[in-house]
Amino acid sequence: MPVYCYQDQDGFIHEKVYPMGEAPKSIFLGARGTARRCFGAETKSVPSQKGWPLECLASGVNAKDRKELEKTFRDAGVPTDVSKDGNPIYRDANHRKKALKARGFVDKSAYV
Repeated sequence: MPVYCYQDQDGFIHEKVYPMGEAPKSIFLGARGTARRCFGAETKSVPSQKGWPLECLASGVNAKDRKELEKTFRDAGVPTDVSKDGNPIYRDANHRKKALKARGFVDKSAYV
């Protein structure tokens, strides 16, 4: 089921899950009042900040090669921390995209 976004009077975005086509135009938040559906928040292509920073196992290297990977990122102009296990730690979606591109990787599921 899709996630729908609602913005309250203080500007906070609330995410709710409804069946496709059954999302109401506004929701009642109790003491916080009413929140109206926010189409702008729903159409953002960048993932929310939840989950960042992200340690990426899929683009990691052997632990003994971690210093070499840090140097590769630094030389490419995308300084990136690498965990002791050899996994890059991405700060946000934009940083992740640049770091992957610096190594010639493409994430076809990233939508960015």
